[in-house]
Amino acid sequence: MSRKTKISLSEPELIQAIRERKRIGSEALYDMYSASLYGIILKIVQDQQLAEDLLQDSFVKIWNSIEHYDERKGRLFTWMVNLVHNLSIDKLRSKDFRNTMKNQDIDNSVLDDNKNTSRLNVDTLGLNEMVNNLNPEAKAVLNLIYFKGYTHVEASEELNIPLGTVKTRVRLAIISLRKLFN
Repeated sequence: MSRKTKISLSEPELIQAIRERKRIGSEALYDMYSASLYGIILKIVQDQQLAEDLLQDSFVKIWNSIEHYDERKGRLFTWMVNLVHNLSIDKLRSKDFRNTMKNQDIDNSVLDDNKNTSRLNVDTLGLNEMVNNLNPEAKAVLNLIYFKGYTHVEASEELNIPLGTVKTRVRLAIISLRKLFN
């Protein structure tokens, strides 16, 4: 039997339901945030199957780590975005993932390129629009670090700019994005 109506709770109700391990908490968490979190993950890993697997891992991690969430430090969604971002980047940097990508044959690469034309993106959040409104330097740094998984050092080398400049641009871009979210 499948549910037809999506469950939506207020943020405090959702947090309490998850902390109390109530079924409605897991259902509401999925209904309210799965599309947005999936879009963020997919933007980073650029593989539909991997994004689906990471989304599942993310919900398990959110469920098991909810005690680490502190309402005083920010919104639940922001905490979850950071969590899925870190999981996605960790996966891209993992030795297992890199070996898998090296061993992929050419047919799979061609098929993956064709699949990417119809993929979901983070425009459902308006994130792309917000990032596009930043100055070109900040946009380039954010694209490398947050969407492609580069380290600050790698971004510095790729853009041929000092590491301190990369860090400053990231900090200023995040401050600008925070203003747009609030």
